Amino acid sequence: MPAFPDFSSNHYPYFSRRSAVYARRGMVATSQPLAAQAGLEVLQRGGNAIDAAIAAAAALTVVEPTANGIGGDAFALVWHGGKLHGLNASGPAPQSISADKLTGAGLKEVPKYGALPVTVPGTPSAWAAMAKRFGKLALTDSMAGAITLAQEGFPVSPMVAHAWQVAQQNFKREFKDAHFQSWFDTFCIDGRAPQAGQLWRSAGHAATLQSIAEDGAEGFYRGELAGRIAAFIQQAGGYLQASDLAAFQPEWVDPIGVNYRGYDVWEIPPNGHGMVALMALNLLKAYDFSERDTLATYHRQIEAIKLAYADGLAHIADPAHMKVTVEQLLSDAYADERRKLIGERATLPVAGDPSRGGTVYLCTADAEGNMVSFIQSNYMGFGSGLVVPGTGIALHNRGNNFTLEAGHPNMLAPGKRPYHTIIPGFMTRNGQAVGPFGVMGGFMQPQGHVQMVMNTVDFGLNPQASLDAPRWEWEKGNKVSIEHSTAEHLFRGLGGLGHEVSWSGNQLGFGRGQIIWRNDEGVLCGGTEPRTDGCVAAW
Repeated sequence: MPAFPDFSSNHYPYFSRRSAVYARRGMVATSQPLAAQAGLEVLQRGGNAIDAAIAAAAALTVVEPTANGIGGDAFALVWHGGKLHGLNASGPAPQSISADKLTGAGLKEVPKYGALPVTVPGTPSAWAAMAKRFGKLALTDSMAGAITLAQEGFPVSPMVAHAWQVAQQNFKREFKDAHFQSWFDTFCIDGRAPQAGQLWRSAGHAATLQSIAEDGAEGFYRGELAGRIAAFIQQAGGYLQASDLAAFQPEWVDPIGVNYRGYDVWEIPPNGHGMVALMALNLLKAYDFSERDTLATYHRQIEAIKLAYADGLAHIADPAHMKVTVEQLLSDAYADERRKLIGERATLPVAGDPSRGGTVYLCTADAEGNMVSFIQSNYMGFGSGLVVPGTGIALHNRGNNFTLEAGHPNMLAPGKRPYHTIIPGFMTRNGQAVGPFGVMGGFMQPQGHVQMVMNTVDFGLNPQASLDAPRWEWEKGNKVSIEHSTAEHLFRGLGGLGHEVSWSGNQLGFGRGQIIWRNDEGVLCGGTEPRTDGCVAAW
């Protein structure tokens, strides 16, 4: 491979409705066109890639509330000043909650919906922290587009409308408690989820975004909004208090990475599970992959992901509670040991012992060389199903990722961050930025990262072709789902190797990704997800 990806080819081996987008001055890739446009407008008004990322992220809480919101969490990888910076804006569990309290109430796991899985929302803090450290514009400028969209309304895009309608039907079955009524009041029009092309607006959402923009989220964590959030959660039977919000601060962290065939692939360290992708790439780098669509390629990728996930689910947690280190899990010696378990047939994944040896993703770039990989989520679509009345704040349910198993590193505990599924990715080469990439979609995300990195590095696909390529997802045991666009000989061949393979027609289930690469001439090349309403806005 050259020093930077060669994306000059017009060869598209997979069906696509889109071509790769090229530009020099700036680029914003998101899952929703109006959000991409909001980011581009900020670039054109003199903002940088960080300001554009904030603009797009805030807009996505409005135009794609089916996957993220003001009351969720966020992570970012920011390339600025020739260095990669990591931001963990995931919130902890309330100080007054505990596993014992939930098991004492007869629960065997943290619920999906309601007040119990609500942890401190981190998303507004991410916007404020990024603007303060790296932005050129005030939040009132970068968030103006999102506020206008919420105030004046916007026509709902097709895939968002579909997800909205699915959520409404699910919530009608699940939500009987009065505390869920605010979701229907906020997100339904005349009792129904909006249709594609129908205008939806939220004055409460606009007012909350305006407040965050004016005071840098101070009121959200230590003011009137904080009081309203805490009071609502306690009325709904939860544990979150105003003091939990007041104590929260996002954390700037050092990214973690592995070298894959001369490219450095970077992720956020735990409590996120980006390390699963890195562990899988460590296993795969010992093999020679000459072609993408072969049985050997699929089999080895799936087996590597299974082993990496077995370790991730056993060991990844809030770093203060992990019993093994990142260095141990990412060591070449441990990868060499684990790789011995990849044979000619599918095997059940088992965790090793290294101590012996609903989400939206966006990316941005500007002419100054800055680039941002950003992800935020409410988890499982709209999250907990609880919306603070009159605010548009849909609260996430990240606490559902905790376990109540005694002694597990990820056991629920006061003030502890849960195992987290949302992960931004970034690639560099010889100390220079290649660019941001990411895939939304819960536990699909590390699997999508591995497939996207290999599509670029091993198979030379440009960003759009990389996203167009058929995907697979390991589910559990030997169960693997693959897209209908996958060649049938691969489906049958995997079955012959012991994989329990099934076709899946759920486009959104395979993740929704975005990529921006920069070559050594400064040309940007962007791709956006063909499985949703994605858009690359550039100039």
